[in-house]
Amino acid sequence: MKQLKKSAKLANVLYDIRGPIMDAAKQMEEDGQKIIKLNIGNLAVFGFDAPEEIQQDMIRNLPTSAGYSDSKGVFAARKAVMHETQKQGVAGVTLDDIYLGNGASELIAMSTNALLNDGDELLLPAPDYPLWTASTSLSGGTPVHYLCDEANGWMPNLDDIRAKITPRTKGIVVINPNNPTGALYSDDLLRSIVGIAREHGLVIFADEVYDKVLYDGVKHTAIASLSTDVLTLTFNSLSKSYRSCGYRAGWLVVSGDKRSAQDYIEGLNMLSNMRLCANVPGQWAIQTALGGYQSINDLVCEGGRLRRQRDLAYELITAIPGVSCVKPSAALYMFPKLDPEVYPIEDDRQFFLELLKETRVMLVQGTGFNWATPDHFRIVFLPHEDDLREAINRIAKFLEQYRLRRKSRQ
Repeated sequence: MKQLKKSAKLANVLYDIRGPIMDAAKQMEEDGQKIIKLNIGNLAVFGFDAPEEIQQDMIRNLPTSAGYSDSKGVFAARKAVMHETQKQGVAGVTLDDIYLGNGASELIAMSTNALLNDGDELLLPAPDYPLWTASTSLSGGTPVHYLCDEANGWMPNLDDIRAKITPRTKGIVVINPNNPTGALYSDDLLRSIVGIAREHGLVIFADEVYDKVLYDGVKHTAIASLSTDVLTLTFNSLSKSYRSCGYRAGWLVVSGDKRSAQDYIEGLNMLSNMRLCANVPGQWAIQTALGGYQSINDLVCEGGRLRRQRDLAYELITAIPGVSCVKPSAALYMFPKLDPEVYPIEDDRQFFLELLKETRVMLVQGTGFNWATPDHFRIVFLPHEDDLREAINRIAKFLEQYRLRRKSRQ
């Protein structure tokens, strides 16, 4: 029988957040085992409910949601996004510059498909949110990873960015607040990145999905607010700040100097039209979410649930011998380091697969976020404190056994 093979376009496409370790966890669940999932920022399963007013607005609008919307999205939702950009200080955004999508994920893929030809390069952070690398590869482009420096709080290394720009470089991706590290970038750093983009004629792709998930009183600056001349595509959604992952409601805002990008924008419009429209019920949640009470602030303030869980996870993780971590200022994750002298790991995917089987705790290895060396992992601090404590204690015991086994062999 002739074998039907996957497209060669998928050769370099990976998404280990939902990869082999998750497949193994599913099998374990089918066998009756209970898994603590620290692999994905899916808030609902940990008891973070979408704000009730968002739910009610969707319900009220369901009778009129059976038809297609405009391909760019419902007018009221796009207008709410436009007002949000104005509050952020982003100049010159009109309704026509806003695209609504089935989450930011769809719009990320749309934006890379519309831009990249085979061999074009896109600068991406290392570590990164792997959808960006996957979308770049699937679009025919070449992902080129610039270093974020752990010793400097996971800030992008500007010299490394400059060194990796070539005539094929089309743009630079900035994930701020950062997934997976939880880092938040300063205005000075963002201005430097804008300056590099300006100098080399690069598009900035700004993934700002966690812009309201902020701790310790820090402030987020939209990079699009720092220039009017650099073409900037900003991505956001309801998934995290409004605990509405399953609603698949995201948006893309095009700002900066659009005059020289008309052909690219025509490509975005073409792809937007081809998928007809985004999920209409989810679109109705956007206006209420952006204009209503920002309940995320109650979760991230001192004493708030997310803040408490971040502090607990950081305290427990850094208490494990040979494990260090930069404390996240934002988002839902931290990216701890396993000291390679203590944990000399060759294959981190296999290591965390073994951890899953022994502890029933699911994590994602650092190389799944395009980090080059097998010495990190991402942890999601969404479970309730008791579950979080239990999960990290299991991780600590597994690592202790690893150290003991290694010591006995020496």
